[in-house]
Amino acid sequence: MNDMSPTQITVNDRTYADPKVCAIAICLDGCEPAYLDEAIAAGLMPTLDRIRKTGTDRMAHSVIPSFTNPNNMSIATGRPPAIHGICGNFLFDPDTGEEVMMNDPKFLRVSTIFKAFFDAGKKVAVVTAKDKLRALLGHGLRFDDGRAICFSAEKSDTTTIEEHGIVDGSTWTDMPVPEVYSAELSEFVFKAGVKLLKEFKPDMMYLTTTDYVQHKYAPGIKEANDFYEMFDKYLTELDELGAAIVVTADHGMKPKHHSDGSPAVIYVQDLLDEWLGKDAARVILPITDPYVVHHGALGSFGTAYLPDGTNREDIINRLSAIDDITLVVGNEEACERFELPADRIGDIVVISGENMTVGTSEHRHDLAALNEPLRSHGGLTEQEVPFIVNRVMEDLPNAPELRNFDAFFYATKAAAMQTSS
Repeated sequence: MNDMSPTQITVNDRTYADPKVCAIAICLDGCEPAYLDEAIAAGLMPTLDRIRKTGTDRMAHSVIPSFTNPNNMSIATGRPPAIHGICGNFLFDPDTGEEVMMNDPKFLRVSTIFKAFFDAGKKVAVVTAKDKLRALLGHGLRFDDGRAICFSAEKSDTTTIEEHGIVDGSTWTDMPVPEVYSAELSEFVFKAGVKLLKEFKPDMMYLTTTDYVQHKYAPGIKEANDFYEMFDKYLTELDELGAAIVVTADHGMKPKHHSDGSPAVIYVQDLLDEWLGKDAARVILPITDPYVVHHGALGSFGTAYLPDGTNREDIINRLSAIDDITLVVGNEEACERFELPADRIGDIVVISGENMTVGTSEHRHDLAALNEPLRSHGGLTEQEVPFIVNRVMEDLPNAPELRNFDAFFYATKAAAMQTSS
């Protein structure tokens, strides 16, 4: 650990403790709380079971939309999307008429906690499953003095000192680059995290996974239990090495299919085409990213840009009347309620219920690769996530006051305690 450092570090108007041991936040992508309950009940997660009993076990709220990029960047900045600007995996630029991936650091409006700690003289490590997050998470870090490492499992064989702080992360981790649609992609993250803690000895580390397993398998299913059993073995090592650890998630995961296994979808673009004319409105699904095989770009949050002169309240009322649409609100209310950046959200926001998704037009969704009944996220029903600390934290609230993006606030606070529970 670095001893020549301040006792507190302030970033984005929040003050973080100076860790005496490594402060780790682990984001288990798509970790519906029931996954942990089922795996623990099956006797497959003894370490997490012990930590829940002897440390601190709470529920937190994710940000809405309950998607990967907004929540990871909230965890990385300690702030909601209204502050950091990343409100989806995808956005629509009304000025150009283009839909754009929001994985370029130019869309990030504040610094990350990692940069602040690095600038304060700390050693920082970040490992992400998919490369789509790597540039955002590593924004502002320098890799020229051996104090920062940031790389993805997906592209681990191409890492360099100049761009990632490590040469050939795959060889270094002693694990081949996993298939992107696999549990092994997340296992790579955990294995790299253990090795980094032992050898690199960071002051702060972030490990964030992929939800491939959770999109395919319900809590208690063997493949899901296998995943969490695997995670528990790496958690055991991290805990035994003395790190202060917060385990949380970016969002939950719910079944979004009919009894016959077919996806449950309300195609909002088709409805707006019928009501307003073809392509007069533009529906954007912020879940969209390059990795749609496991969810078909179907989630429970959508936003729509309406043509000038549209009676917005009439559209809101029509959509609200549809079964399994749980909330339709205008831009202003959505941004205030969910702390979203107004200039990156459409005229209305549409959120569907626990067992329903929203789509654009039926013909635009390629669902051929969905070989399991659809499970997805994005809405209010996937907002509750675990928040578990391997230290006793007397003052830790519960949801909704506790947010997943409080992870590093409490991880550094726990790390400043120095002793384990």
